[in-house]
Amino acid sequence: MKNMEFIRKLPIPQEIKAQYPINAEMEKIKEERDTEIKSVFRGETDKLILVIGPCSADSEDSVLDYITRLRGIQEKIRDRIVLIPRIYTGKPRTTGDGYKGMLHQPDPNEKPDLLRGIIAIRELHMRALKETGFTCADEMLYPENHRYLNDLLGYVAIGARSVENQQHRLTASGLSIPVGMKNPTSGDISVMMNSITAAQHGHAFIYRGWEVMSKGNPYAHAILRGYVDDRGNSFPNYHYEDLLRLSEDYAKRDLANPAVIVDTNHANSGKKYLEQVRIAKEILHSCRHNADIRRMVKGLMIESYIEDGSQKIGEGRYGCSITDPCLGWEKTERLLLDLAEAY
Repeated sequence: MKNMEFIRKLPIPQEIKAQYPINAEMEKIKEERDTEIKSVFRGETDKLILVIGPCSADSEDSVLDYITRLRGIQEKIRDRIVLIPRIYTGKPRTTGDGYKGMLHQPDPNEKPDLLRGIIAIRELHMRALKETGFTCADEMLYPENHRYLNDLLGYVAIGARSVENQQHRLTASGLSIPVGMKNPTSGDISVMMNSITAAQHGHAFIYRGWEVMSKGNPYAHAILRGYVDDRGNSFPNYHYEDLLRLSEDYAKRDLANPAVIVDTNHANSGKKYLEQVRIAKEILHSCRHNADIRRMVKGLMIESYIEDGSQKIGEGRYGCSITDPCLGWEKTERLLLDLAEAY
């Protein structure tokens, strides 16, 4: 008895890109954005990066509405802050159950359709680039799928449950944009640092049926997201002492561009999304008190959407997360202006 049904063979990334191509103007915007974002990681500018947006991209209309609002704020704070909107199209599930993101379900109320999903996520990232001038962030949940979007993205995150996986590390080593490696859910920082080391070195491996050789990614860096103990209790790792220890750990290793993005939600907030405001400001306070921490902290990751909190699939609240709770727009706007003033 077969335990896996092969539904259809999906188009390869090259075919999807040919059907949904970017134009010369979009290529130019991406190149300029890549240069700006990398300059922060190289320490050539002291601007603060904010990887900000919904926990998961669940609706093209509301996500683009949100990103358009970010565009207006970016113009006000561009001297101090670089915004990278989150368009997270794959959602990791601890038990495997639940909404797995737009890639799986372009419409959360309908059954999975992977072909429609591939097209939907490419069109969403394309519209964000064309209509707002933002290259966005996405989580590389499935390394084999990265090339469906690699000509559009400005930032890639490797999740806490993926950071120890060999294929994620090797694929990250072949990317030319910043890749953030989260600490694992256990909180073992050595796992994250080993992942960064692997990603910064070149490797020979198999990717999408090809033998490939990567050159190493000097922009691979840390993301601190807190951790969970064996009883399921959340603990933070964004405090001054945590940042100082990470700085000292970086100093012991021969790594390019020592950097960290601090995730203000997840286990750092205990998923109490309103705490993100306080946590973000505390991190900037730590930066002001230690030059090494200031050099290492390149930015923050914030989960934010149009409406506060979260909802169940089918409730129909426009711009409200259907996965983890997010900070609403009014509080987000105030936070961005406060961070720009304080940094």
